Amino acid sequence: MQNSAESVSLPSTAQASPAHRTDYAILGAISFSHLLNDMIQSLILAIYPILKSGFHLSFEQVGLITLTYQVTASLLQPLVGMVTDRKPMPYSLPVGMGFTLCGLLLLATAPNFAVLLVAAALVGTGSSVFHPESSRVARLASGGQHGLAQSLFQVGGNTGASLGPLLAAWIIVPHGRGSVAWFSLAALLAMVVLLQVGRWYRLHHVARNAVVRHVAGEALSRNKVIMSLLILGLLIFSKYFYLASISSYFTFYLIHTFGVSVQNAQMHLFVFLFAVAAGSLIGGPIGDRVGRKWVIWVSILGVAPFTLALPHADLWWTGVLTVVIGLILSSAFSAILVYAQELIPGRVGMISGLFFGFAFGMGGIGAAVLGRVADAHGIDYVYSLCAYLPLIGVLAVFLPNLERMKLAAK
Repeated sequence: MQNSAESVSLPSTAQASPAHRTDYAILGAISFSHLLNDMIQSLILAIYPILKSGFHLSFEQVGLITLTYQVTASLLQPLVGMVTDRKPMPYSLPVGMGFTLCGLLLLATAPNFAVLLVAAALVGTGSSVFHPESSRVARLASGGQHGLAQSLFQVGGNTGASLGPLLAAWIIVPHGRGSVAWFSLAALLAMVVLLQVGRWYRLHHVARNAVVRHVAGEALSRNKVIMSLLILGLLIFSKYFYLASISSYFTFYLIHTFGVSVQNAQMHLFVFLFAVAAGSLIGGPIGDRVGRKWVIWVSILGVAPFTLALPHADLWWTGVLTVVIGLILSSAFSAILVYAQELIPGRVGMISGLFFGFAFGMGGIGAAVLGRVADAHGIDYVYSLCAYLPLIGVLAVFLPNLERMKLAAK
């Protein structure tokens, strides 16, 4: 059995057997659930101006809300992934969404800042269960097109994240924080969809025993794998620290710098997050075709000229630049995640949890640190400082070319 498993090659779409065909129905369901999950989560970011004025918060306290949510998710996700690598839990997905539902209802009714932090922690706990297991389902349903599957999964989440500010501007700003409770219906819908995904997962997870062993990842020395993971970690740090500066503080920057209204600022944030969603669909399929290393390198380092120009732009060019930044920068994560999964074959849950968790953690730490910087030096200084982060992308040149190693091993 072991020898036959090792001799299986990644099936192309044209050659895939029925058991290994890409299951677009499941990918669509998990992407739609990701959309609902991240839409709910993005409401926290989108209503920061309301929370700040309603609870008289400082920028540092705003950052602590994000830190609580992100760190809760980042600490638990690798643990969830490690556990489910050993024992699949198909119905953990709707259970995780239940935590998100409780956090959402608490957010709508929280009487003080401490309860806001508890609500953020519950939403983070829901994410810690949802992301590693959903990423495993996406890979299982990929039919060998791992980059495409992760991109489809990611585009759902990023689209949902982009809808948060839009829905906040249309619903929550006119009707108040209590209207957040209406979005519990989205969480209930997600739980219904995830129950169906859980049934499919329970029947198909045995196929993991026939998953392809990636010769390239196994051919690397332990030190080379560790070095590659450290480089990927630095690239995640660069990407998500910069994204934290936009997602948490962009509305404040626009209001302060250009004097726009809260609703206008939220529309700009929606446009940026929608560009992030669109860009996330690009990286995976391109990585499947030309190699993930090149996608990683271009998407991180290639965005640097635009981030460096952003602090000096007027309102119109700020809108244009943030769209370009969102499109380019967001194409990296799917490629990074699949690259890391190929570095350590057979540990999809652990790697997915580790990288989703680290991304969440960097976003949370970035929000807290940048909030403190904004309180001390002003919001303009935050964007001047963060503009240099994408230059870390030059480190991608030291990543091994796994696709070339696979070809050499054949």
